[in-house]
Order: sequence, then structure tokens, then C-alpha cells
Amino acid sequence: MYQGWQIDTDEKRRAVLASVRNAALAAVQQYDLAWKRIEFNKISDTITFKIETELDECFLLRIHNNSREKAEIRAEMMLLQALGSRGLTVPEGQVSRNGEYVLELVSDQGETLYVTLMNWLEGELLNEAPTECQVSNMGQLMARLHIAAAEFVPDTDHSFPSWGVDSFRKNMAKLEQYYPCFLSEKGWSMYQRAADKIIADLEAMEKHARSFGLIHADLHMENVIFRGEEAFPIDFARCGYGYYLYDIAGTILGLGGTYRKLFLEGYESVRRLEGDYVGPLASMFVMFMIENYCHHSSDPRETAGLNAEQPFAQAIIQSYLQERPFLFEPLEPIEVE
Repeated sequence: MYQGWQIDTDEKRRAVLASVRNAALAAVQQYDLAWKRIEFNKISDTITFKIETELDECFLLRIHNNSREKAEIRAEMMLLQALGSRGLTVPEGQVSRNGEYVLELVSDQGETLYVTLMNWLEGELLNEAPTECQVSNMGQLMARLHIAAAEFVPDTDHSFPSWGVDSFRKNMAKLEQYYPCFLSEKGWSMYQRAADKIIADLEAMEKHARSFGLIHADLHMENVIFRGEEAFPIDFARCGYGYYLYDIAGTILGLGGTYRKLFLEGYESVRRLEGDYVGPLASMFVMFMIENYCHHSSDPRETAGLNAEQPFAQAIIQSYLQERPFLFEPLEPIEVE
């Protein structure tokens, strides 16, 4: 996961927002926009603002810190253009007056910032459980993304990250520093054994066009908006190379067992998966779950939530290590001392 903006206190939040607002105002002047309103949206891996224009258009302005390379951000923007050209509704990027998709600015504190502007997609984030139709449509959406992204041929100016053994090892190295805040030694030992099994499974998997390619890599429920039953993807900041099953795992991690089946049925109605994929998908599922915990482990505000989730996480890891099915079956939480 990208580190993004490391803001763990309200004081830091206020200071960062004050600095970034100035950068946002400077950046918007470099686009051909008759803007009338700039409104803070949210802080995640980027800090975003909603821009409204005199022509009743809406755009999303993103401020990136230097945790991502400029070439990676540009690659994301080029992929979005390619997906849009293939008929998918995605937040396509806008060029500056100088024809640039990624602007480079310097903050009040002398930090290099990157800025991107994209179309604002209208739709709603769900505040309740999705319907069966919405889940199926999410599966179909991901399959269409995989098909369209496979047709995109990057040029030498594109630099996509890769999500696999190397990135997972880096995540485990970070987690080793922070696990005591939510794991016992016995619990950490289970995580380590699961990591060893995941790496062995990944190293045994073949990479070919049907199994591996450009993926969204973060299509959880907060990165999907809906217009009625129809699903649309947002926030491609983690897009890169990875197994298609890894992309699927990242989405079904946030769904219940029955909905996981519906998602996969929706996916396979558009794009078939190969052979007996349940075992590899289970490995990707546990990998993604551990990576999520790694991402949040360094933030003290997340500690209570991490602790609350461990009885369920440990039940999943125990089943995984014992090679018992868990993706579609209900599991009882367990306590690991």
C-alpha cells in the first residue's frame, strides 16, 4: 500500500490542509476552468478537492505527496484515458494549459507535490448492504476492466507498480515493526506462517495473459459508486500489475460469503476464470487482508479497530493454514492468546 499522507493527529491535519489549500489554489489556475467553487473532499492516499465551474461542470483535484513517483501517477492517468476510450465510465484525467496530466508544485514547506485533475463521476457510495444485483454488477464491472486494461499498451514513460511477492515481503517487514499493537506473539507467529504459505503459492503460480495483467488493485466498496444498480469504479491510485485473482480478492474481502459467490458469478458472466481457482483465490484473500492490516498498523487511531477484527482474521488464517475452506463458509471467531 502507498503511505500517502501520514496524518495521525488533528494538529497535523489542520497544518497539512492549510498548506495544501494554497497548492490547490495555485494548481487550479493552470487549467482552462471557469471555476467558481473549490470544496475540500477528503484525505486518503491523496488530498482531494471538488471543483465546480460556471458551466456546471464538476472535477476532482488530487494533491499527491511524493510517496508515489510522478511516472506512476502519469501511468494511472494514461490507463484511465485508455479505459474511457474503450467505453468504460471512469474518472478520466484533464490536461493543464501546458498539456500535462501531472503537475509538479512545491508546498509552503518546500515539499514536492504532484497534482492531477479528473472528471467528477456522479454517483453514490453505499451506506447500507448492497443488493444482489449491485454485487453481480460489481463483478461484471471488474471483468470489463480486466478485458479493457489488457488492450492497453504502455509506452516507456509509464511506470506501473507490481503487486506480488516483493511488495508483500515489504508489507510484512513493516508489519513486523507494528504488530505488537494488535497481535500477541502467538498471533504474529500465525501471520508469519500464513505469509510463508502465501509466498510459496505465489511463486508457484504462472504469469500469463489469462491470469496476470493491469488491475485496479483497490476496488473495495468505498471505491465503487452506484447509480441505482449500476456500478462505476473510482480511485485507481493503486493500479498496477498483478494477478486478476488478487484484484478479485481485494473486493470480496469486504463481502459476505453469499455475496462473494454472486460477485464471482457476475465476473464469470463476462470473463471466465481458469480451472480450479478457489485455492489461489484463498491465498490472495489472506494476502490482501494482511496487507490491509499492514497499511493501518502504524496509525494509532486504527488500533482499536485492528484489535476488534482479530478474532475473525485469526479464524480465517487458521482455516487457511489448515487448508480448510473459508471463502464461502461461515466461520466462528477465535481468540489467540
